[in-house]
Amino acid sequence: MATTRAYAALLLIPLSLFACGTSTAGERAVSSGLIPVPSSLQPGRGQLRFDRNTQIHAGSETAKRASTLFADLAQRSHGFSPAVDAGRTTTGIVFEIDPALRGDSDEAYEIDIDAKHAVVRARTAQGLQHGAVTLWQLAIDAHGPRSTLPAVRIADAPRFGWRGVMLDSARHFQTVDEIKHLIDAMVVHKLNVFHWHLTDDQGWRIEIKRYPKLTEVGGCRQPSGDAGIDADGKPVRYCGWYTQDQIREVVKYAAERHIQIVPEIDIPGHATAIIAAYPELGTTTEPLKPVAEWGVFVNLLNTEESTMVFMEHVFEELVSLFPGRYVHIGGDEAVKDQWIASPRVQAQMKALGLKTEMQMQSRMVARFEAFLAARGKRLIGWDEILEGELPPSATVMSWRGIEGGLQAAGKGHDVVMSPVSHLYLDYLQTESPNEPPGRPTTVTLRKLYDFDPVPDSLAADRHHHILGVQANAWTEHMRTYARVQHAMFPRLAALAEVGWSAEASRSYDDFIGRLPSQLARYRMLGIAPARTPFEVRFDANASDDGRASVALSNATGYPEIRYTTDGSEPKATSPRYDAPLSLAQTATVRAAVFVDDKPLQSADRYTITQASLLERTDETLKMCTGALMLRLEDDTTVAGERAIFNVDIFNPCWEWTQAPLSSTRAVALRVGRIPYYFQLAHDEKNRRFKPATTAHGEAVLRAGCDGPVLATTPLPAAPGKDGFLDLTLPLPAQTESKDLCVYFTGDTRPTMWVLDRIRLLPR
Repeated sequence: MATTRAYAALLLIPLSLFACGTSTAGERAVSSGLIPVPSSLQPGRGQLRFDRNTQIHAGSETAKRASTLFADLAQRSHGFSPAVDAGRTTTGIVFEIDPALRGDSDEAYEIDIDAKHAVVRARTAQGLQHGAVTLWQLAIDAHGPRSTLPAVRIADAPRFGWRGVMLDSARHFQTVDEIKHLIDAMVVHKLNVFHWHLTDDQGWRIEIKRYPKLTEVGGCRQPSGDAGIDADGKPVRYCGWYTQDQIREVVKYAAERHIQIVPEIDIPGHATAIIAAYPELGTTTEPLKPVAEWGVFVNLLNTEESTMVFMEHVFEELVSLFPGRYVHIGGDEAVKDQWIASPRVQAQMKALGLKTEMQMQSRMVARFEAFLAARGKRLIGWDEILEGELPPSATVMSWRGIEGGLQAAGKGHDVVMSPVSHLYLDYLQTESPNEPPGRPTTVTLRKLYDFDPVPDSLAADRHHHILGVQANAWTEHMRTYARVQHAMFPRLAALAEVGWSAEASRSYDDFIGRLPSQLARYRMLGIAPARTPFEVRFDANASDDGRASVALSNATGYPEIRYTTDGSEPKATSPRYDAPLSLAQTATVRAAVFVDDKPLQSADRYTITQASLLERTDETLKMCTGALMLRLEDDTTVAGERAIFNVDIFNPCWEWTQAPLSSTRAVALRVGRIPYYFQLAHDEKNRRFKPATTAHGEAVLRAGCDGPVLATTPLPAAPGKDGFLDLTLPLPAQTESKDLCVYFTGDTRPTMWVLDRIRLLPR
């Protein structure tokens, strides 16, 4: 990848000069909605009228494609599509290819707008597309479509050539139209690599004509729990895969939008689905099937020559479908237990002179690297492939942190930075109880935005090995495309800026100031972002004076919250929150985040009652240890709404800190039960549960996680028909206020009791 860092220095006015507060009002007005922030922007005088009479001129077929994109976007945002012709003019909007455009990035573009015309120029079709997106962004602000384009000169180019998004279609399946919708969204964020995770333990999602069982068997599974049984008591089948014609359709669609697709076939681990379809490929004699369980499975492909040939046949069909440069082979979380226990694998290792199982995996990687290289492809894999000898041309995707990327770059390998700590979109983005299922370790907008793919510790002569950055959406808990969108947006806006904009030009406060304009574009394009980053969080507690103290906050950092207490929608003239509110113990608060006198979304509502002040849901409680907390669904339906529970699957135990127990006569618990659908491999030893003393276990209350037992009651064999169980546990007299701990005894396999809410019953 050609570096573009030197290019920014050649441009007119780097945005770093005003990103931290030194900009003029004109510069702020022009740049307020641009995401990602461009390399250079110089405001001019005046405005260009933009309406249904505006003409677009494109002097070539390449320019026409970019201008058509702009016209299509304008139709979505403004309700009209400017006519595109091939003429030349000094008025209207002009798109043109300019081979003499300076700079060393093929994605660079320039825009010049004055009161008479707008000119978008680039050296390549890809650059011209980026210019079209920026021009469209200039026509929209937080209040909606504009009828003018501001006079401005923009010269722009990306910092990194790899600005990627990974979508896992193996755990949960998305339709072709949903994939296209995501690709369209990538275009308006100037993202250019779609990493498509097509196989895993839970499903094989791509048709391979030579091996039809891969989809016939590997493409279907039975959902866990009650959702896996229909009304007649028969198993429910959850199936999905892409035909090769559908793959070609998506590849063509992406290529027309200058997005490279990187397919992933994950081997030798994450291979349950392929072994279920063709058992001779496995290292176990146990019959396998794709299952709706998550985590790390121990099932590995075997190391036989016939298996290597099988996979080469798979890759042969794969490379015929995906014309891009890279093929991803996974390589992650390949637990070697089955290879260690296999006499045939051990005999083969001895014959080859290999001392470790990782050397055997490296041998597989080297073989497939040579196979792909002979077909003009480059192999890329997760950073575990570094644990053995790696072919020089192999590229590393660093996910377990940045350390793997640093090690790979130090050895001369190209790297894509994709650390779980900052760029995993299945991690929830706020601590709101309204977040959907996922991993409650949060990757907030700010955390993602602050990530720098090139750490200071990397030697300067190795910087060129950092190809770029990628965010990953693993879909264990995203069974709908709505949840995929919630996970991705608006965090892809932050990713776009990390991947495109120069580090010195980036400012988080400036970014969230520009974000309302991006939210307006999302509405126009039918993108459904998460509400939680923009909602108002309510924290209510009983006060000593018999009233309620209510604190308001926003996870993203917007400073202006306005509220009402009369049930009405907040307005720009409503009171601004600046300190906790003292309210009666029966009240309703409505509140919203405001930017420039406009709410970012409809107001959130919180109703206070005496009972609500004595109640906590599982989403608002702490975990006793926090070893591996997840936000999980119950198993009641395939497609409908389900209850959601926060639970630490290594140590299911909930804690209400400083609960007012001195005035409490009893504790009411509402609990549910869900399947324990996790494969833990070597982490199984970390699973903890308290032994039961009665047939089905007990619910236990303690004064703190390690304190004395306050109350206990036996559990029944099963919850009620609605999937829940209500319990009331009396407390001893004169119990002091302290941390209240709740857990359930008995093995958490195959099902586990989970807490839904706690209510304190006053004396």
